[in-house]
Amino acid sequence: MDFTFTEEQQAAAEAARGVFAGVVPDAVPSPSLVPGAVADDFDRALWTRLAEADLLSLLLDTEYGGAGLDAIALCLVLRESAKALARVPLLETSAAAAAVQAYGGEELRSSLLSRAGRGEVVLTVAANGLTGHDPAELAVTAQQDGDAWILDGVQTAVPWAHTVDFVVVPAHTPAGRTLLAVVPRIHQGVCLGEQISTTGERLGEVRLESARIANRDVIDADGAWEWLRELLTCGTCALSLGLGERVLAMTSEYTGKREQFGFPVATFQAVAVQAADRYIDLRAMEVTLWQAAWRIASAASGVLPVSGDVAVAKIWASEGVRRVVQTAQHLHGGFGADVEYPLHRYHAWAKHLELQLGPAAAHEEALGDLLAAHPLG
Repeated sequence: MDFTFTEEQQAAAEAARGVFAGVVPDAVPSPSLVPGAVADDFDRALWTRLAEADLLSLLLDTEYGGAGLDAIALCLVLRESAKALARVPLLETSAAAAAVQAYGGEELRSSLLSRAGRGEVVLTVAANGLTGHDPAELAVTAQQDGDAWILDGVQTAVPWAHTVDFVVVPAHTPAGRTLLAVVPRIHQGVCLGEQISTTGERLGEVRLESARIANRDVIDADGAWEWLRELLTCGTCALSLGLGERVLAMTSEYTGKREQFGFPVATFQAVAVQAADRYIDLRAMEVTLWQAAWRIASAASGVLPVSGDVAVAKIWASEGVRRVVQTAQHLHGGFGADVEYPLHRYHAWAKHLELQLGPAAAHEEALGDLLAAHPLG
């Protein structure tokens, strides 16, 4: 077996490192110092650089100006973005565009994909449902009315909802099927409420009141939502991994310089053991991420469906990123809470990612159900 990344995947990661090298985490006010959002918009200048580096079209086919790469390449890029706390809807736009390409109609693909790859159209996904705990597809109803669908319901904590062009909304039909509606941000029957994440970024509560969406803008293919949800989850795990790696590097640098009793605190056994445990967490997060991303990219069959590998990645990512930032805060002492030092920003982003992924216990229960339904041997 060959576990190395392809040349194309490595090239994408290298390009991402170049683009994100100049991004600083403290380019916006600290979320601990402002009562509302840290900024009204995402980083448009960075978005332009990503488009120029062809990193917004990684998953798109060449006919839409893309590189034709896969979920692994996207996760490699997202991993780099998290190290700099990049304030861009890279995951959401890439995943939504990939779902449109894989499952959408020709008219929808033609109208969106090339422009999305050039950064001219920005997309997000309403993946959290009404409460953040219930399935997102149950938060909105869809009734067919001639050549359109009528949407009613509420989706909460939608990332970048106030500044994107389209929101991909999962909804359920009376027959129990799930479809994806590509809803314009400015549209009759669409109302946005403001929410603030732990990172200080603006989220949106998307209220749909008899919003009429044409058939051409609705994806009604079986498995489309499940595929998109799993890709979003893998991307979130990649963000957690990149953030955790940067935080551990910051901790290593600080403890190597900070002295007590005439010695760097990194030489103390208690400090070294805690750092080693967090390194193990990161390596477990990494291997489970690549397993899940590979299953999505290759569509390879296995004893368990791909949702099993995604559940394992979520278990390690949600628990691991929390442990990494908590240990980092502990080993930094009071310095870790200094708003002039960026660690508290990483802690806030880690909490947001942990909440997005959900509790590990819930994923363990889902994994148990899969194992019961698919006996091993």
